[in-house]
Amino acid sequence: MIKTSEEMRKLIFLLITLVAVTTQAWADGKVVFTASAPDAVVVGDQFRLSYTVNTIKVRDFRVPSIKGFDVLMGPNRSQRMQSINGVTNNSITFTYILMATAEGEYSIPGATITADGNQMVSNSVKIKVLPPDKAGGNTGGSSASSSSSPTGTSSSASNQDLLITATANKTNVYEQEAFLLTFKIYTRESQLRFENVKLPDFKGFHSQEIEMTTNARWTPEHYQGRNYYTTVYRQFVLFPQQSGKLYIDPAQFQMTIGKPVQSDDPFDAFFNGGSNVIEIKKNISTPKIAINVNPLPTGKPADFSGGVGEFNISSSINSKELKTNDAITIKLVISGTGNLKLISNPEIKFPDDFEVYDPKVDNQVRLTREGLTGNKVIEYLAIPRHAGTYKIPGVSFSYFDIRSKSYKTLKTEDYVVNVEKGAGNADQVIANFTNKEDLKVLGEDIRYIKQNEVTLQPKGSFFYGSMTYWLFYIIPALAFIIFFIIYRKQAAENANVAKMRTKKANKVATKRMKLAGKLLSENKKDAFYDEVLKALWGYISDKLNIPVSRLSKDNIEEKLRNHGVNEELIKEFLNALNDCEFARFAPGDENQAMDKVYSSSIEVISKMENSIKH
Repeated sequence: MIKTSEEMRKLIFLLITLVAVTTQAWADGKVVFTASAPDAVVVGDQFRLSYTVNTIKVRDFRVPSIKGFDVLMGPNRSQRMQSINGVTNNSITFTYILMATAEGEYSIPGATITADGNQMVSNSVKIKVLPPDKAGGNTGGSSASSSSSPTGTSSSASNQDLLITATANKTNVYEQEAFLLTFKIYTRESQLRFENVKLPDFKGFHSQEIEMTTNARWTPEHYQGRNYYTTVYRQFVLFPQQSGKLYIDPAQFQMTIGKPVQSDDPFDAFFNGGSNVIEIKKNISTPKIAINVNPLPTGKPADFSGGVGEFNISSSINSKELKTNDAITIKLVISGTGNLKLISNPEIKFPDDFEVYDPKVDNQVRLTREGLTGNKVIEYLAIPRHAGTYKIPGVSFSYFDIRSKSYKTLKTEDYVVNVEKGAGNADQVIANFTNKEDLKVLGEDIRYIKQNEVTLQPKGSFFYGSMTYWLFYIIPALAFIIFFIIYRKQAAENANVAKMRTKKANKVATKRMKLAGKLLSENKKDAFYDEVLKALWGYISDKLNIPVSRLSKDNIEEKLRNHGVNEELIKEFLNALNDCEFARFAPGDENQAMDKVYSSSIEVISKMENSIKH
């Protein structure tokens, strides 16, 4: 029996998923047979295992043996009809009610069915069964879902109900060795909002942030004897830049928790279901993390690149047969995982008769938990000036191998090139490769004196009083007058534009909020929040005639205060921004959060319209 709102939300989510899958199947005109169940449950939980097929012509539905769970009910058969663009589609769902009996990870094989005359097999499902809370929480029969719901009607929030961890996957590393730092949220609260977050500056480390999805994914997890809903907040790959004991300072989180409180007021009972929500401010700090950074071993090779990780190197040449003044290109590719971007470029020793240019570097890398993975491509360009046969020695590349904890040296092959005398010109190749503007004429050793007819000026002729003399004064004067007129006209136009922006600020913001309302009705979460943020920032930008790029949370208070906006309204506007930015991380009811953001944003824009003075 379903007892909590969180369990209800889980079932609604599963239903939406099923609808999305079947809708796609109908659009494709294919018969699809799918199984669905929660990813994780708690010992004693009752949950639904559903099998859905998007046709009513079915028979011989069979489910394999379900191990690890007690079957309380099922299979119950239900039929659903849906109309899309005038086309009616039917589906049949077979539902079981199961109960988790023992901790562990279980896999339920796919079921079989004959649909439209064809035998089909569904996907298998994997379910993780978590142990119940050891103390102070839910016991048998409680679920991971219910553990994330409000923990009572108390007006305070326990440190055990909301916590944020900072963990490093390695605390003993070498200099330049990559390791992963993860900030993770654990919560048993359903209404959660970030007010302000201050992350450490990672002094002594080169940091690279792993790009996260905009929509946080909350999953149940058993942690320190209790069940939480958890999500990864931020992740960084850090490269220590010096040896010794380095510290990662605590991260500071200012958060607001919404807690329902029962009310005896009959009006509350009628309009709010007998409960109010109070907001509790909470400051959370992550622990300080010590990282022991070992120096690289002694005995570094002379050609050590600074690379720490696992790497390979290869080389290629564009041609071994060429003429003087033709460009030759040697490409080096350093591939692997580690501090790829921080590796110094190997040196190619071209012959003295070659004119050498700065290499072009292209980092084709992606960030992983082990560091930067991919290729560092380095192209070297040189121009032979004299004919002959030349040897270009291979490149020696040394790095520190993390696995073997030793230095390794790799070498590329030597190249022998044959240069014949020619009249070629490498101007275009170099122009595409470098930005050297002084290379206009290559291959020309002498610039000849230009020979033209000479016009002599008779002795006694003077510049003063000539036409050229007067034009020397008249032309600058006319240019100044024209410039002044254009400048005044442009200034007037700019003033008019600024005035029009200010007048139309509310109209533009209203248009954006209408679009946000449409996205809200379509449940497009990410696009909705982006549009609301554009409306809020865009309104203030237009109203104050300040570019958005020059506005921030740090200076907007001063800007609004200078235009006569009271402190309470400024705080309300900042709260609207914070609510919008952090609502996507809240594990509670998404629709309720979006509705709140939408209404509060419209309200604060309306109040601003009557408060900003010019």
